[in-house]
Amino acid sequence: MLQGMLKTTKPVGAAGAPVEGQRCGLVAIVGKPNVGKSTLMNALVGQKISITSRKAQTTRHRITGMHTKGATQFVFVDTPGFQTRHNNALNRSLNKTVMGAVGDVDLILFVVEAGMFNQADAKVLALLSKEVPTLLVANKLDQVNRRADIAPWLQEMQQRHAFAEFVPMSAKNAKDIDRMLGICEKYLPEQAWWYAADELTDRSEKFLASETVREKLFRLTGDELPYTSTVIIDKFEEEPGRGKQKRLLKIAATIVVERDTHKAMVIGDKGERIKRIGMETRVELEKALDCKVFIEMWVKVRSGWADDEARVRSFGYE
Repeated sequence: MLQGMLKTTKPVGAAGAPVEGQRCGLVAIVGKPNVGKSTLMNALVGQKISITSRKAQTTRHRITGMHTKGATQFVFVDTPGFQTRHNNALNRSLNKTVMGAVGDVDLILFVVEAGMFNQADAKVLALLSKEVPTLLVANKLDQVNRRADIAPWLQEMQQRHAFAEFVPMSAKNAKDIDRMLGICEKYLPEQAWWYAADELTDRSEKFLASETVREKLFRLTGDELPYTSTVIIDKFEEEPGRGKQKRLLKIAATIVVERDTHKAMVIGDKGERIKRIGMETRVELEKALDCKVFIEMWVKVRSGWADDEARVRSFGYE
């Protein structure tokens, strides 16, 4: 079961008095959209807490995930991909989140696709402080046909930034994830853990419900639906279980789109698509939260919301 608390700052000493040999620190995961940051985050934490899809700009919030192993507690921060294509209020908010996340961490994982580097990667790299150790994470190594091409590419990357280490890997490879944890551990300071050993994220179940709906929305509409669509949780109520019955979560969610044609796309023929979004959301939440879930969904049109700073804030973006 996911454990969650809403925290906005480092909870100093949250897990009790310092214990000799304990390590704990913040590790930011940054990169351009769609390089596998959220997949890496979930693999490092050991459970899905950050949504994924093939659509760029899927992650929109700073999401913290914890992994406690031995005497070390890793506190990973997944960030939105730095936005360069659309200059609207939503993307300015996302970029502010990225810049805030890299300002006060112990280690940065700069994620790129192995063997590739373009202008979008360069804009993210330019944000990184030379004072914070940064690992070059060459992700999706399993998709590289000629491994011999990686060596000259790594030499070229060393000229771009004084990376502490290079880590060619695949976020889908368990051995690579174990190796990554071992590398990260060296950069974390000796100090007491901030969270209890069984906690996995600082985000609430309500937030996770919203993100799960948005993931299913993007996965089931593909490239047809603009990335500016979002999800608002209108109701989130919990009823305790009785006897052997599990607790029940009652959720009401609104999917916000920008055009009537997008609304029809989300609803689908005879409502089939929105029914499937609801069904897949329910199944995933019941598994992740160990409870029963009842969810209702509606679709509303709010034209131009992504370029309205007040509305962007009202929808929960920083």
